[in-house]
Amino acid sequence: MRIRSWPLVALAVLAILTIGLAGCGSKKKKAEVKPTTAAVGTNAKVAAEVPAAIKSKGTLSVAADATYPPNEFIGPNGRSVVGMDVDLGNALGGVMGLKVKFVNATFDAIIPGMAAGKYDLGMSSFTDTKAREKVVDFVTYYTVYTSFFVNAKGGPTINTLADLCGHKVAVEKGTTQQDDATAQSKKCTSAGKRPVKVLIFPDQNGVNLALSSHRAEVDMADTPVAVYVVKKSNGQFKLVGSSYGPFPYGIAIPKRTGMVKPIRDALNVLISNGKYKAILTKWGIQKGAISHPIINGAVN
Repeated sequence: MRIRSWPLVALAVLAILTIGLAGCGSKKKKAEVKPTTAAVGTNAKVAAEVPAAIKSKGTLSVAADATYPPNEFIGPNGRSVVGMDVDLGNALGGVMGLKVKFVNATFDAIIPGMAAGKYDLGMSSFTDTKAREKVVDFVTYYTVYTSFFVNAKGGPTINTLADLCGHKVAVEKGTTQQDDATAQSKKCTSAGKRPVKVLIFPDQNGVNLALSSHRAEVDMADTPVAVYVVKKSNGQFKLVGSSYGPFPYGIAIPKRTGMVKPIRDALNVLISNGKYKAILTKWGIQKGAISHPIINGAVN
């Protein structure tokens, strides 16, 4: 899932909550982002672990679907990718002595893009799952839940996944929310109830617009994102029911690149020196902080 409160006001997020604006299409404009090195000192031991092929490039290309605030979204300048994952990625690069360039990409295209050598890493609120571990490796860095939200006026009563039967539910393509809603639909029909009508959109902007336009009755997203969107909706949306989880976020790393250990060790440095917690606190999501990153720590 992506499964993935929040202090910054993102123009892109405000736009999707305004009825008159169109949803995002299936093809996004890539953000124009210059490589940066975070204001974090290089750790010589960790930097020595970086494979020569990466070190010679000097810059990590990191893919993120920038429609998922506060974790990753387009900043006020309309071009740069900003958010928790961006700050953390830049800090990891600083520890490893590397620059970092975040690239805006459609969520379900990130893992295939890494397999094709297009990106060095994926930092886009990925839930570490056993299915995904067959394709990429993960270093866990955060704990999240999934939440439901509906229109504040006239929205259905949703407490758990079981209450989705017979409702139109908007989800982002390629997420575990899509998997969960689809699996629940089968459970509904097996129990003699109406199926879930799962509406799938290429990004979270489309998911939110479907709810605001009443095309969907329920939205599902990682709790930090759901809280952020509801807060910025000026009372149009509300959170409902119980969140479910927990699930681990993981930094996605192409297999056999030698980057798993330096990423894990760099994250441990940031946890030890307090920079990791400071980044989460900046975005108001410190409750999901972890103490010990795990390689391939999927729970399902």
